[in-house]
Amino acid sequence: MSERIVGKLKDAFAGLAVERDAGGLPRVVPEQADDAASVLGLATQEGWKVRVEGRATWCPPDAPADIAISTAGLARVVAVSPGDLVATVEAGAGLAAVHRRLGEEGTWLAWDPPGHPERSIGGIIAAGTAGPLRHRLGPIKDHLLGCTIVTGDGRIIRPGGTVVKNVAGYDLTRFMAGGFGAFGILTEVHLRLRAAPETDSTLVARGPRDALTLAGRQLVESVVDAAAMELLSPALGADPAWSLAVRLVGTPEGVAAEATRIGRATEVTWRALAPGEAGTFWDEASRAALDGAVTVRLGVLPDGLDDTMDLVADHLDAGLLSAGAGSGSLRWTGEATLAQLQALRHALAGREIPVTLERAPWALRRAFGHFGLYREGVGALVSRLRDTFDPGRVLQVSLDAAADA
Repeated sequence: MSERIVGKLKDAFAGLAVERDAGGLPRVVPEQADDAASVLGLATQEGWKVRVEGRATWCPPDAPADIAISTAGLARVVAVSPGDLVATVEAGAGLAAVHRRLGEEGTWLAWDPPGHPERSIGGIIAAGTAGPLRHRLGPIKDHLLGCTIVTGDGRIIRPGGTVVKNVAGYDLTRFMAGGFGAFGILTEVHLRLRAAPETDSTLVARGPRDALTLAGRQLVESVVDAAAMELLSPALGADPAWSLAVRLVGTPEGVAAEATRIGRATEVTWRALAPGEAGTFWDEASRAALDGAVTVRLGVLPDGLDDTMDLVADHLDAGLLSAGAGSGSLRWTGEATLAQLQALRHALAGREIPVTLERAPWALRRAFGHFGLYREGVGALVSRLRDTFDPGRVLQVSLDAAADA
């Protein structure tokens, strides 16, 4: 079968690189959206199942398929416009490389997702993986202005635009964030930037979890202007105690004023980290999220954070857990069985707390689904969208375990 597929690919696309992965699966590495579109068009025609691969640093590239399409050849920073605070970046570019390039222009993409620093831009968007900076600077979708999408049947669509004021097709662009690649392959994105902050400071308090969640609520009530306000379990924060980390960005005067307010608004002891120490702190917390095969995220109101963390600990454990003390979002990483995840989802359903499976081996993704069971009406909408963008269902993504089983 694979030999026949390779032959068809080489016959149809003489100039396109076709290789094999470690398991012998044919892999195509397009360098243009047109090439990806041609391959997906042929896959739809032939009935091939397609696995999309980024940099393999977050969710494992293990979905069964007839061919793989890698975005590794789409890794360029196409353009940076410091005056407009907009950048155009290909989806296979690594985040750390993008940060470095933007820093040269005095601009900043406010993304700090967990995992490897070179996670691909497209992979971050597909999983919708926002980090602690979501507290003030918003989720991944808020940073997207437009994109180029290759649909499952090989069409190229370009919703959105390249300027902040352009809203044409904006909802479709935002919808790609957290869609796990079920509606097409992102090949290029237009990103909303910010001016690089003059000062970037981190304060950390350590102690019992309840005292830190209380401090988080006090900071929210005091309307402290923090870019991030993250609660980290001992295993994630690399400390015997729980940690509450607050990141402040802006002018030196503004950051100093907010640091003073933080001390006055809470009853815990804060320590300011040196710049190098702060970078190491956030980097190690981010990489620690890879120390388990399964990652789930939950959306919960801030005042329900303590109860939800207790529930997660009861069904899984409290090992690698982080939570937005102000935003309420929660992310857990570790080892979990299907039965444990199903029990957790059942327990949270009564509280109307959504659970998203961000990463796991394919067998678990397939059985559990990234989103599991949808609320009434939502499943039909997602199914219609998949029928529109991938009518042949060639893209191997398991959004809803019940629908895909």
